[in-house]
Amino acid sequence: MRLHAATIALAVAATGLGTSAVSALTVRTLSGSAIGMPSTFTRASDAPRSTFEKTRLDSRMESVFVASEVAPERVETTRGLLTELKARRSAGVIIVDLPADVLFDFDKSTLRPDATPALARAAELLRSYPQAQVNIAGHTDAKGDDAYNQTLSDRRARTVADRLQASAGRRLDAAGFGERNPVAPNASPDGSDDPAGRQKNRRVEIRITPQAGGAG
Repeated sequence: MRLHAATIALAVAATGLGTSAVSALTVRTLSGSAIGMPSTFTRASDAPRSTFEKTRLDSRMESVFVASEVAPERVETTRGLLTELKARRSAGVIIVDLPADVLFDFDKSTLRPDATPALARAAELLRSYPQAQVNIAGHTDAKGDDAYNQTLSDRRARTVADRLQASAGRRLDAAGFGERNPVAPNASPDGSDDPAGRQKNRRVEIRITPQAGGAG
């Protein structure tokens, strides 16, 4: 098949390419029909490389932080606080776990003096979500009486809520869940005690539910 120069020019114009791109085109003439000929693709040596990677489970900020949920001037501050507090997200709820061993002495619900820095960062985070629903949840490990653990988790949740709501400017809901919602095993597979697991379960959760589609 022979192509006249005018035909090539019309074909180039139809693609929307400028005349400067003509030199980049390669025209191959065929003596017969191209129907039925196999199509081949060759990678260009100077072509940009595109890659696709599955989001890793440890990509915390990709799933926790949503810029549209906070005011523009709070974006960087909020991003940093979520990282410092090791926040996680579940079903749209931002969850910050504050270790009970940092907040309270053993078997107590009075805040320790060294709990202040963690609570100050948590209070600053709440300022990024002024219209969000906030719930404070207390949790214990499985050691001890169920009823006692329930009462202790209630008191600890309310203590943290009382401290934070002064900065939040609104009353925060608080509830204890005792040992019912562990995040780690309280015992090893052989039935022996798991101190590290129990320590993770002794916590106070700050649960922030941002408003969909709006800051705060």
